[in-house]
Amino acid sequence: MGKQRPKNAFYAQSGGVTAVINATACGVIEAARQRRDRIGRVYAGRDGIIGALTEDLIDTGCESDAAIAALRHTPGGAFGSCRYRMSDPGGDPGGDPGSDPGGDPGGDPGGGPGDAPERATREYRRLFEVFAAHDIGYCFYNGGGDSQDTALKIARTGERLGYPVVCIGIPKTVDNDLPGTDNCPGFGSAAKYVAVSVREAALDVASMARTSTKVFLLEVMGRHAGWLAAAGGLAAEREGDPPHLILFPERPFRQGPFLERVQDAVRRRGYCVIVVSEGVRDEQGRFLAEADSRDSFGHKQLGGVAPRLADLVRRELGYKYHWAVADYLQRSARHIASRTDAEQAYALGRAAVELACAGENAVLPVIVRTCDDPYAWEIGKADLEQVANKERALPDAYIARDGFGISEDCRRYLRPLIAGEDYPPYEGGLPRYARLANRPVERKLEASFKL
Repeated sequence: MGKQRPKNAFYAQSGGVTAVINATACGVIEAARQRRDRIGRVYAGRDGIIGALTEDLIDTGCESDAAIAALRHTPGGAFGSCRYRMSDPGGDPGGDPGSDPGGDPGGDPGGGPGDAPERATREYRRLFEVFAAHDIGYCFYNGGGDSQDTALKIARTGERLGYPVVCIGIPKTVDNDLPGTDNCPGFGSAAKYVAVSVREAALDVASMARTSTKVFLLEVMGRHAGWLAAAGGLAAEREGDPPHLILFPERPFRQGPFLERVQDAVRRRGYCVIVVSEGVRDEQGRFLAEADSRDSFGHKQLGGVAPRLADLVRRELGYKYHWAVADYLQRSARHIASRTDAEQAYALGRAAVELACAGENAVLPVIVRTCDDPYAWEIGKADLEQVANKERALPDAYIARDGFGISEDCRRYLRPLIAGEDYPPYEGGLPRYARLANRPVERKLEASFKL
């Protein structure tokens, strides 16, 4: 009997992309190419898991080694990403119409609760039909907490449906809120962008404060965890340096103390710089910037807390203000990426392949900090069930006693994560990023899948 041909691998990027998620993709693909004894071709899902469900696969084997290597310094999602929640398979995704799929806020448009078990069955059967058609035995799922939930579902459900697949999660999120890992790839670079932006914008505001803007607010990402807001605190070198206030999701917003601190900063220094997390809530637990819509995971869309607070400052204190929302800029700024972040993102991609080849399943590689000064780290692993759909908030010990700044413990944690520069190559004054051909894999199934 001849030697069995190695199974192919499926790689997907999920959720909001980062400045270094493609570095992880580079690590996965390069490591897989070096393990031809265990892994055949690497197929990427076009637009994440949707690419698997719709049999819209990309053959990364058509890309040159140089093109794949260039992913290491390229932001965005090279193969496309998505926010799509796989249904809860319940007790038996193979056809238990009585099973309760649980909360699926991203469910079928127009479908009632009774449609969910059928939808789950269709989704998973379709997924494994595509995997079988393309001889896929490995799945690498690169994303945050919701994405690791999908990875866990794939690992568990494949076994029950008679199509076992090795599924390895790979951490990624600028929010830095995944448990089980010291930090998350994508966060260090976004944190560096926020800290640099706060320092530079503060110099601008200070220059004009006597006759112009006195209050500047920068809104950063962070729905439930204030890690990115905390990173803004690194901009301060001495006591009294901006930012003068940081507003965290972990602390309820109180209007009186907030306005007092703003007024005090303006009186003492002539201006006030504020970093605010998008997920700041009032004392009743409501988002200050809550909109009426939800995303596919059921998360409430946030409508911009910075302009609302700026208007409050204008109404109550009469100060001239400016505000900015870092938005996509903070997660796409590869030109100012942290070297630590880029190195860790790449290393985790390679580690995911090694875990799969070692026979691991339903796990993800993680960062383990071994020393603060000098900073040192290594790769460990965590079970997906310990990470899926879980969030790690900013610890109380990382927030200053007055609730408006960061502690020295927080600085000690954050500093190494933004350390070092890892500039992309430049041409004509602009960074030169990879552009892949992204050639499609020939479809083998006739049936189409409706999302």
